[in-house]
Amino acid sequence: MKNRIASIDIFRALTMLLMIFVNDLWTLDNIPGWLEHTAATDDGMGLADVVFPAFLFIVGLSIPFAMKARANHGDTRARIFVHILRRSLALIVMGFFMVNHENYRSDIPQLTRTAWEIFMILAFVLIWNSYEKEKVRGIPVWLLQAAGVVILVLLALLYKGGTPAEPEWMTPHWWGILGLIGWAYLLNSLLYLVTGNRLWLIVASCLILHALNAQEFLPFSGSGRGFRLIVSASNHALVASGVMTTAIFMQLRNNTRKFAFPVVMTLTALVFVCYGFTVRPLWGISKILATPAWTAICAGISMAVFSLIYVISDIFHTARWAGVIMPAGRSTLTCYLLPGLVYPFLWPLQQLMPPAFLEGWIGILKSLLFALLIVVLTGLLEKIKIHLKI
Repeated sequence: MKNRIASIDIFRALTMLLMIFVNDLWTLDNIPGWLEHTAATDDGMGLADVVFPAFLFIVGLSIPFAMKARANHGDTRARIFVHILRRSLALIVMGFFMVNHENYRSDIPQLTRTAWEIFMILAFVLIWNSYEKEKVRGIPVWLLQAAGVVILVLLALLYKGGTPAEPEWMTPHWWGILGLIGWAYLLNSLLYLVTGNRLWLIVASCLILHALNAQEFLPFSGSGRGFRLIVSASNHALVASGVMTTAIFMQLRNNTRKFAFPVVMTLTALVFVCYGFTVRPLWGISKILATPAWTAICAGISMAVFSLIYVISDIFHTARWAGVIMPAGRSTLTCYLLPGLVYPFLWPLQQLMPPAFLEGWIGILKSLLFALLIVVLTGLLEKIKIHLKI
């Protein structure tokens, strides 16, 4: 029985496409509110509020398969532990640099901030590209990686944050998308390394993390918010929900009833959504605040969507429809970073566009085409062996 299922890559590709799409909506005016992020104090969520949770869920889906693959190749638990630490550190470092780019001083010329971003992404590529040989055009890989590290050090030394009156150096204002993924991946990978594929322990870990997300909103020692992990337990709980889904799949994949897994996961999704709406009156649904209702409902949505994709691609074996977007599923990190390189070149063109092209449904089509462009470019980069992997 194969260890990997096609629906994971398809779900990842669709999620990455949506992430690029919703991240481009800031360039538009007069678009439906349900496409965008909902304000922190509003009780509700839009499409953009579901995308990041889906990606965290997918990170969890992949953990058991990745661990099993390494074990099958002879990696000891100690080597897997080191790999987890290295991968987590890479994500946290990238997230740290990216969030500080967002907080670059506004009085600095745009060209300088853009150049800082471009060199940052170039450094990421040099360090974390998946090199197939020990040399690239005669240059040792270790030298390319060392050059990337030097570039990051120089960028850190040249960084200017804060304001002219109160300048500040790089600091984790928040950990950024990649950093949040890194912390959640670290905890859940270590948990899985300890628990193995014992389903009851995995389910218990998932429920505990969802409970920790809820207790963050309860009084603690008489005042303030409750105990928090390094980042909100919401992120860890969403990844844990994905780990639990794969653990259930591993238990049911040899079941003679081929619809056993999607049926069980659809029912599980319903339980999570019902829990979310049950606690909604207490703290509302809010992505910005990472409320328990938002976490649980998004976990349930991810389970349901993944189950549907599993039925389509792995039971009925109709996956060719996803071929055009699959570079986003294979080279996800490359795809996520690529807009930072493309925007500086497309921005002058966008400034020349008629206003009608940047609003309403025409603008939405523009953002969708931009997302597809990034996916196509990702596929072209794959062909020239540029494929980030950590």
